[in-house]
Amino acid sequence: MNSMNRRIVLASRPGARASIDNFRMESVAIPAAGAGQVLVRHHFLSLDPYMRGRMSTAKSYAPPQPLDEVMIGGTVGEVVASGHPDYAVGDHVAGYGGWQEYALVEGAGLAMLQKVDTRHVPLSAYLGAVGMPGITAWYGLSMICEAKPGETVVVSAAAGAVGSVVGQLAKARGCRAVGIAGGPEKCDYVVNELGFDACVDYKAVSDESALAEAIAKVTPKGIDAYFENVGGPVFDAVLGQMNAFGRVAVCGMIAGYEGTPVPLKNPMVILRSRLKVQGFIVFENPQIVPWAQAELASAVASGRLKYRETIADGLENAPTAFLGLLYGKNLGKQLVRLL
Repeated sequence: MNSMNRRIVLASRPGARASIDNFRMESVAIPAAGAGQVLVRHHFLSLDPYMRGRMSTAKSYAPPQPLDEVMIGGTVGEVVASGHPDYAVGDHVAGYGGWQEYALVEGAGLAMLQKVDTRHVPLSAYLGAVGMPGITAWYGLSMICEAKPGETVVVSAAAGAVGSVVGQLAKARGCRAVGIAGGPEKCDYVVNELGFDACVDYKAVSDESALAEAIAKVTPKGIDAYFENVGGPVFDAVLGQMNAFGRVAVCGMIAGYEGTPVPLKNPMVILRSRLKVQGFIVFENPQIVPWAQAELASAVASGRLKYRETIADGLENAPTAFLGLLYGKNLGKQLVRLL
């Protein structure tokens, strides 16, 4: 085992746009695992849009990422040293070790450290389809959208880690699944590999009116449930097609993650169509995690739930990959491979 742990910390708060200069690479000694502690060597780390919000000091559902500390983030890896009776060297685990090669986990952190079974599900999938993104998709679709057979479900960022799972789960529940994604490659993936019924390429339309028309064309019976990941003009276009008593699960608004306001143009439609619009943070509902993860793991193991990964190699490439994620350069789950 190496003697040094490379890590990336938040060096400064972003301005209008995040940049490479907001991050700093450091090397520190790898700590020893004492009594009650577990040392994990990370194999993959997760990059997710929510991290951009945490880089800011704006009021949010969680405290901001502290300056000069390891960037937050989900990780999967292997226990390489243990002073805890519940963890053995060689155990595969998922946790929140952040942007670093090793993490010493103790105390409250152990509650977030989960032993995972890699016999039928790849380790990296516990950061995507079987991890936080997949569980987020399951919760929003099942508990907020309350998708029912025969209904039309629309999801934005449909080729991403969350959206791709939403559409496949909707199809498994007997719904018509329609995606919104940027570019022909992503739409082709959503329809021909993931099995959505249709996909709207928002980059192929000239304006917001044309986007609304394109969405209406592939949702002839209207929209019963919408899973929101983007915000902005996409949100406005979908709301105009919602059926009465439709449900909207607001998971993310990547259009506003760089600090740009994303106001609704016609909020009256919420009243007119008597819509339920609910934002959510999935891990505020820990009781559903075992149910969701069991269904997702079974579906991945059997091949019923498909996923893709965009992988950057090496910790040093995490900032560039993260910035690319914010502007839609990834297909599926964005990961960084450390080992």
